[in-house]
Amino acid sequence: MKISTLLKWVTGGCEAFLAIPIAGGAFIFSNAWFPLLFMFIFHLITLVVSAKEKRSYAGSILGMITSAIGAIPIIGWIMHTITAIVLLIDAGRSTRLDNKA
Repeated sequence: MKISTLLKWVTGGCEAFLAIPIAGGAFIFSNAWFPLLFMFIFHLITLVVSAKEKRSYAGSILGMITSAIGAIPIIGWIMHTITAIVLLIDAGRSTRLDNKA
């Protein structure tokens, strides 16, 4: 498994956690929005690694946008959900490509 694939699984899982309406919101609020900054940096790292491995990085760009506007309660929840879905689908496709090679 390539590093970019592993990073997509991890970032997708983190986004899925943040998309849980009460738990994700409480986690973000209780940590003074630091998880959004952390996720922005984590998505940026995933983007760089994915680009270096010549893999899809659309989910990472979407994740960075989500982290930037994630402080808006309803919009943030919707964006975290969409980003989690996109990243997890992309991770699944990457895993399938890794297994074929």
